[in-house]
Amino acid sequence: MTQLNQKTHRKPKIIVGEIDHERLTGLATTALERIPEVAEELLAEMDRAKVVPPAKLPADVVRMGSFVTFDSDSAQHRRVQLVYPGEADIEQGRISVLTPIGAALIGLAAGQSIAWTARDGKKHVLTVTAVEQPAMAAA
Repeated sequence: MTQLNQKTHRKPKIIVGEIDHERLTGLATTALERIPEVAEELLAEMDRAKVVPPAKLPADVVRMGSFVTFDSDSAQHRRVQLVYPGEADIEQGRISVLTPIGAALIGLAAGQSIAWTARDGKKHVLTVTAVEQPAMAAA
């Protein structure tokens, strides 16, 4: 299991499909004036991501549309779907990739942990426990 290195706070390696990479880079660039902190974080994640063809993206990696189960440092166990901003609905468990936690989740695999900063400035750590893709979740 890959854990966040607490001493160096290095972020885990992430993998993103080519299509998601292109779309998310464009989305973040467009959002820079409106929500600069989150847009810059998403751009930073896209810059450090290993970009692969969609067919090479492992099934347990968070991509757009994925259902993600994670544990947080606040003892929460949540299952959410990572979506584009227009599809976000907290009540339905659909979180936008243009939120601090959404930007943190993209590209992670089950077992990985990441530190992220909420809009209120508080630091958090989450650990992905499971990733399901939409077709698999519906089956």
